[in-house]
Amino acid sequence: MNRGIGSTSGVDVLAAELLVDARSTLGEGPVWDDVERRLWWVDILEGVVHRTDVDTGDDEIFPVGQFVGAVGLRQAGGLVAAVRDGFATFDPRRGRLDLVADLQNEARTLRMNDGKVDPGGRFWAGMMAVDHRPGAGTLYRLDADLTVTPMVPGTSISNGLDWSPDRTTMYYIDSTPRRVDRFAYDVTTGAIAERATVIAIREGGGWPDGMTVDADGFLWVALWDGWGVERYAPDGRLDRRVEVPAAQASSCAFGGPDLDLLFITTAQEGYPPGGMPDQPHAGGLFVCRPGVRGRSPFRFAG
Repeated sequence: MNRGIGSTSGVDVLAAELLVDARSTLGEGPVWDDVERRLWWVDILEGVVHRTDVDTGDDEIFPVGQFVGAVGLRQAGGLVAAVRDGFATFDPRRGRLDLVADLQNEARTLRMNDGKVDPGGRFWAGMMAVDHRPGAGTLYRLDADLTVTPMVPGTSISNGLDWSPDRTTMYYIDSTPRRVDRFAYDVTTGAIAERATVIAIREGGGWPDGMTVDADGFLWVALWDGWGVERYAPDGRLDRRVEVPAAQASSCAFGGPDLDLLFITTAQEGYPPGGMPDQPHAGGLFVCRPGVRGRSPFRFAG
């Protein structure tokens, strides 16, 4: 399948299959729960959290009450969330959302986007402008004591995050520059430094969105308008590609009992009513078995 994604010659190509025909507007943020053996993910613009049984495809929906950009697992149970107004905790069973840090501006024109828990038990997520205004966002860090620290100012569409297996590198995506950057990372303090670009997405390859790092330290990058997810070596070399039958591949995460399944969220943001004829399952949750394993997610310590 060639949909104008640029050259991928010489790269192994796999195909993802539909798991849940969710028709989400903006599916995002999958995270595997190794205790409940379920996959959590969100529909940002509809303000709901999904919990999916990956064996049966059964999918539960939990309304949050506002935009929800990402969720993470908590050591104490329940979820930590990046929502429209800032950081929150969310109890799906009681449907209770508690805002712990309000980061909105006075005009209420921002919302939280993608986020993830780091190896030290902190939760990172980025604010962005609802109208995608360049430079209006900030990547924040929420510590276990609920202290919030701005870490990367002036971002546009703050997106994927993950850490290297040796916990010395943080990878970060601001989608607008179409690249993946790395930082030197201190797991003890949560400090980052020495920003550098590790992957520049080729012309026609789409926009980098959500991301996960596998057990071998390779990066899997979901490509918005790129019809898939691609695996890159830490030196930026393209290693393989997973084709997805939806243009807006938004994020990915490993899961399943053996952490050998790659789950991929998609979107149909901006599509006409009824969707696009060439993408009947856009907004669905997809899965493939790529031949490598992921890592168990970290849990928020707060």
